[in-house]
Amino acid sequence: MLLPRELIRAKRQGQVLDEGVLRDFITGITSGEVSDAQIGAFTMAVHFRGMNIAEQAALTLAMRDSGRCLSWSDLDGPVLDKHSTGGVGDLVSLVLAPMLAACGAYVPMISGRGLGHTGGTLDKLESIPGFMVNPSRQLFSRTVHTTGLAMTGQGSDLAPADGRIYAIRDVTATVDSIPLIVASILSKKLAEGLDALVLDIKTGNGAFMNERNRARDLAANLVEVSETAGLPCRVVITDMNQPLAHSAGNSLEVCEAIQFLKGEFQQSRLAEVVLSLGCELLILGDLASTSKAARKMLNSVLESGSAAEHFARMVSMQGGPSDLFEQTVNYFAPAPVIRPLAAAKDGCIEYIDTRSVGLLVVTLGGGRSSMGDSIDHRVGLSRLCSVGDRVDRGDPLLTIHAADENAWQEAAATLNEAIVIGRRTDPLPAIYERFSRPVRDLVKEKNDWNTSY
Repeated sequence: MLLPRELIRAKRQGQVLDEGVLRDFITGITSGEVSDAQIGAFTMAVHFRGMNIAEQAALTLAMRDSGRCLSWSDLDGPVLDKHSTGGVGDLVSLVLAPMLAACGAYVPMISGRGLGHTGGTLDKLESIPGFMVNPSRQLFSRTVHTTGLAMTGQGSDLAPADGRIYAIRDVTATVDSIPLIVASILSKKLAEGLDALVLDIKTGNGAFMNERNRARDLAANLVEVSETAGLPCRVVITDMNQPLAHSAGNSLEVCEAIQFLKGEFQQSRLAEVVLSLGCELLILGDLASTSKAARKMLNSVLESGSAAEHFARMVSMQGGPSDLFEQTVNYFAPAPVIRPLAAAKDGCIEYIDTRSVGLLVVTLGGGRSSMGDSIDHRVGLSRLCSVGDRVDRGDPLLTIHAADENAWQEAAATLNEAIVIGRRTDPLPAIYERFSRPVRDLVKEKNDWNTSY
């Protein structure tokens, strides 16, 4: 067994760490024998020296095994899930999971809260009256078996080493280390007991990976490590140079998800991302043989109302109202001040500072600046404009939902800076790239990738 300080020294010098050494180190983190200072030194060494694929896989598996792993061997269909690296107006999980369940998959989705300027699925679900985001193990399992899906938080017994490492990464400026991101994401997904995984890697000014090449590097590493660990995986790189959905804010996004599932309103960019991720998963799960067949299945469960029924049953089983889809307006209180923001001049939406938009939702009260903050689920933005939209002076750019008039005015000032009206601009693609090949193959073709879905 290598002492923690010797492991840190070895990685600092650029040496390759073997599986046994990494497993012992993670065991020490879980037991408390490894100090916070040593974890911080390790993450910094990895940040500067990196890790090869074998090291990343060993670290990921050791973190997975630091807690319990779920098993779904008694289910009669594939166990599937997706993960997003975080965005603004990213309500994909809320609509994709019930669509997959309606197609015959099982989705035991372990979700997170908002981080920085990005929204969190758990925060959105908590805007539904009575919904339990941390159900008991028994209720979580029963909900998956009965409805095909359930949504919960990570819990302290699932990859607990990740929780401790992540907290230290956050305060040591090592959050953006690709090997550590890979291990953090995949250790939790492997612990879910999945048969297949699709990863939505965001890129653009509202993403943590704002440079396309960084997103590609992360995506390639995730695919290789996931496959090495025995979990079939696909990656889709999607745009986050503007909010994905038509709204941003907890209850507003839940209401948009309900509209989407009922077929009342489906924002085209959001629909394209949802369908693309869903196609990848249905093929990986052997529920469809081609993208065309998978899209037909996904559209069918939307049109028939089956996806909406699956979501409604999950909500009811996890403590929410049984008539949420019939009485939606009665369960979500409106913000005190709701008013559109008008365009200051004629032109086209040339640019949206998506990170600023996300931070604005937090400032309105729709997110947390610190862990103890409470959330106002009513606030946020709706009817968001998109890059490429033509507007005339006085046209609404979006609608602000605020707690009071002062908050509305401050939000308006921020948005007038974040949304640039200028020259004619083409709409942005929702999806840039998708792939499943190993990193060694991707690197050879890095300058000649297929950028169409």
